[in-house]
Amino acid sequence: MANAPSPGSADPLDLHGVVPPTVTAFDEDESVDYEATAAHAEFVVDGGAHGVFPLGTNGEFPLLTHEERDRVVETVVDAVDDVPVIAGVGAPSTHETVQHAEHAESVGADGLVVVTPYYYPLDDHAAVEHYRRVCEAVDLPVYVYHIPSKTGNALSLSALADIAEIPNLAGLKDSSKDVPWLGQAIDAHPDLTFLAGSDSLLFPGLEVGCSGMVSAVANAFPELVVDLYSAYDDGDEERARDLQSRVYDVRDALKTGPYMAGVKTVLDLRETGFDPGPLRSPLRKMDDSDRAALESDLRSLDLL
Repeated sequence: MANAPSPGSADPLDLHGVVPPTVTAFDEDESVDYEATAAHAEFVVDGGAHGVFPLGTNGEFPLLTHEERDRVVETVVDAVDDVPVIAGVGAPSTHETVQHAEHAESVGADGLVVVTPYYYPLDDHAAVEHYRRVCEAVDLPVYVYHIPSKTGNALSLSALADIAEIPNLAGLKDSSKDVPWLGQAIDAHPDLTFLAGSDSLLFPGLEVGCSGMVSAVANAFPELVVDLYSAYDDGDEERARDLQSRVYDVRDALKTGPYMAGVKTVLDLRETGFDPGPLRSPLRKMDDSDRAALESDLRSLDLL
C-alpha cells in the first residue's frame, strides 16, 4: 500500500515522487552545451527520478535567450522517454510565456511549469488572467511555480482559488517555504497536485500532502532523494526522516561558495561522464578553495 500522498484528480500526468529541476550545461565560453544538458536529464532518470523539469531555477532559465530556451526543451524531450517532462515556460510577459508554452507543446513536452511573472508587481486579477491565457493557448497540463522570493510576486490563496478553476490547471510547485500557506492551499484544492519546491521541506511536504518534490539536491544525488520518497511511500517514516536530515547536510554543503554553483561542482566531482560546465554570468563557478571544501564535506558524508 502506497503511503505517499496521491496526485490530484485534475492532474493527467499523476505527478509524484522526485522531479529534479535539471541543469542547463554550458561550454567554457558560456554557450549552451545541449548534449551535456540532455546527459544530465538522463542521469537523474537513471538515478530513479519520476519526472524531469528543465528550465527551472537550476536550469538558469532567465539567463537564456528565447531560442536557447526552446532548444533546451526540445533536447530534453528527445532525451527522456520513460518519465514525464514538464518544461519551464514562464517569462515576465504573458505574450512570451504563451510562445514558449506553444513551442513546448509542439515538440512533445508532457506538461508545462509556469512561474509567476516577475519584475513588475502583480495584483490578483493580473495573476489569474495570466494563467488563464496560458492555459487557453495549450492542451497540456499546467503547473504553477510559486517562488515569491525570486519573482517578487506571491499568490494569495484567493487568487489561487480562481486559478484552480481554469481548465488545464493541474497543480502547483511551491517554493515559498510558507508552510501555513501551502497547507491551506492543499486543504482547499484536493484536486490539484502539489510539489514541494525546497530541499528543506521534502519530508514535511509529504506530511502536509505534497505528492512529490522538485529537489535541487536530486540534480546531484538523485538516488538519495528517491530513497527518501521511497521510504516514505513504503511507510518507513523514521528512515524518511533520517534521509531528510542527510539532505539537510548535503544542502548545507552545496551552499558553499557562490549561489547555485554547488550542483554543477558535484556533477564534476562525481565523474558522471558529462561536463556541466560553468554557470552563465553573472552567476559563477566555485573557486578552488570552495570546491575543496565541498569535496571534503561530501567525503565526510560518504557521498564521494
